[in-house]
Amino acid sequence: MTLAVTPPTQVDRSAGVTAPAGFRAAGVIAGIKPAGKPDLTVVVNDGPHDVAAGVFTTNKVKAAPVLWSQQVLTAGKLKAVVLNSGGANACTGPEGFQDTHKTAEKLAEVLGVGAAEIGVCSTGLIGERLPMDKLLPGIEAAVAALGEGPEHSLAAATAVMTTDNVAKQAFLTHPDGWSIGGFAKGAGMCAPNMATMLSTITTDAIVDQPHLDHALRNAVGKTFNRLDVDGGTSTNDTVLLLSSGASGVTVSPDEFEAALTTLAADLVKQLQADAEGVTKHVSITVQHAATEAEAVAAAKVVAQDNLCKTAFFASDPNWGRIAMAIGNAPTVFDPQLLDITLNGAAICVAGGKGVDRSEADLSGPEIDVVIDLHAGDASATVLTTDLSHAYVEENSAYSS
Repeated sequence: MTLAVTPPTQVDRSAGVTAPAGFRAAGVIAGIKPAGKPDLTVVVNDGPHDVAAGVFTTNKVKAAPVLWSQQVLTAGKLKAVVLNSGGANACTGPEGFQDTHKTAEKLAEVLGVGAAEIGVCSTGLIGERLPMDKLLPGIEAAVAALGEGPEHSLAAATAVMTTDNVAKQAFLTHPDGWSIGGFAKGAGMCAPNMATMLSTITTDAIVDQPHLDHALRNAVGKTFNRLDVDGGTSTNDTVLLLSSGASGVTVSPDEFEAALTTLAADLVKQLQADAEGVTKHVSITVQHAATEAEAVAAAKVVAQDNLCKTAFFASDPNWGRIAMAIGNAPTVFDPQLLDITLNGAAICVAGGKGVDRSEADLSGPEIDVVIDLHAGDASATVLTTDLSHAYVEENSAYSS
């Protein structure tokens, strides 16, 4: 018997991590970025619970803060998270790991907790050590600025930005009286696994750690892992989920996972909309695959193919490029049954030409690609963007 899941209320983007009860946050200028922009965020869980879970990059080259946060999360608890932009602290050797340790120790000291209860995240240029003489005093300033208001949520979401143009945050309130909120940053080097660089999500629901961890992994698999901007999996990718239990409401695993997935999906849509050089928001759906894994794999091949991405940029309904990409996917199907629809126009039918290309209007910012393999009952959708002049220009001069 499957229990009915009550849908959450609509996602609201006017606040984020401080919307759930029991959380404070701040974002400040510590001086890590030479441009003098906000660059240090602190999120604090005031409890009464301190349950936490995390999902991290699958890249073999992991930044020091990823290694630290993975280590401390083996206990399944976090009191606070400190995040900096302006430097990834990746490929910095033992000294970089010590810098992360000092960062956690400093926040722990100011809050009066243990360093093993602090998560650390960093984002920015790889290969350079962080300016600890600026970062450590910045932690004191951030703690002094902590608050529960929507302005504190926005400040926290803003201080983690690198090449992002806008802050990305969201929250929702469940009819049963609990809520969930969060922020995310990421505009480039976005591909499964995971498809963002940093995200912190908070909830005041009571959820035990095993179910919190299970829900996060499932939600990430359906959302963050299905955004592919440029095929690059970062050294720093981290999604952290903290539960304060301050609502006093014990939530079923299914109810919680549904709300978490809804929130994460909204954050991912914001990441797609603000991707580096983006002019097209592309949704690639593969239908009737033999398995969901094959559907995801096929959609990702199209999302990562540069010929497809440049065609999207040019508003060119070149379905042959999509067919070519699908043919390279690790997916079982009969090419003579392949259908491809672009923005509602059945441009490829049964492996050959369908309606005239002129019927596929791709001139707007939204492109909907539907690929039918006729090989089974599974389906999946992957979000991507186009490959524009602006993307090339931005990434040929990236240095912060």
